[in-house]
Amino acid sequence: MNHDLVEMLITKLDNFTISDYHGLNSPGLTCYLNSILQVLFMTEDFREAVQRCCSEDSTTIDPQMKSLFADLQKSMAKTHDLTKKLGITNVYEQRDAAEYFEKILCLSSPGAAKIFQGELSHKTTCLKCKERNDSRGFFWILPLAVKDLRRQTYSVEKGLKAFFKGEKVCGENKVFCNRCNKKRDADFGCEMTQNPEVLTLLLKRFRFDYKRRCYVKLHCNVDVPQTLHMEEVITLHKSSLWKLTRGITSMTTLLTGSYHHCLGIEITL
Repeated sequence: MNHDLVEMLITKLDNFTISDYHGLNSPGLTCYLNSILQVLFMTEDFREAVQRCCSEDSTTIDPQMKSLFADLQKSMAKTHDLTKKLGITNVYEQRDAAEYFEKILCLSSPGAAKIFQGELSHKTTCLKCKERNDSRGFFWILPLAVKDLRRQTYSVEKGLKAFFKGEKVCGENKVFCNRCNKKRDADFGCEMTQNPEVLTLLLKRFRFDYKRRCYVKLHCNVDVPQTLHMEEVITLHKSSLWKLTRGITSMTTLLTGSYHHCLGIEITL
């Protein structure tokens, strides 16, 4: 993160009125959940969509979110109803923030969840007969694999380019072609066919160490741009500009650690 961005965040934090913002009372080691809830609360369009909810559908999480957001606007709030709705029985077990971000959105009403929803088109082309198969699917998060760069800095823009860059599969990784009726070498690729209003990126900082036979965390620095002109990074069906707003930082190992909501890691339209 560059010096100008740090100074901008410090100035913004200095101008906050402490009494305008309230925290969450954890029933245990649920910082992963609290951080997500703070991000969703601070995402104004999502918060307003939840507050407009009049449905009594017991399958959605909107009533619990609506109650929590109302409490957060006045004072410190408790998350007991939400942990129960999410099926969290052991509040002293550390869990993954990204997993529960997606779980909350899956349980939210379509009107609220659509703010974070995008669509990807995956394309597979047989290199022999040129037959192409397309499949589309919705996503909440784009996972970017952080590389072990030692003393170098990982670039989010380059990570996005790598995510959407096509690749060739061959040898043992050949895929079955219906037209050829056998496994063939093929080209894989994907493109974003529907842009989410809020684009959420997940930096995958763990890799498997074959010598130690376990996952290890990568601690390289990450360059996160203040604005992201996606048409300069990948091909989109329409032009989009996302601006840096907020996010979640993780100070964890695989077994222990904590999550923190902060300004400056999530990218939003």
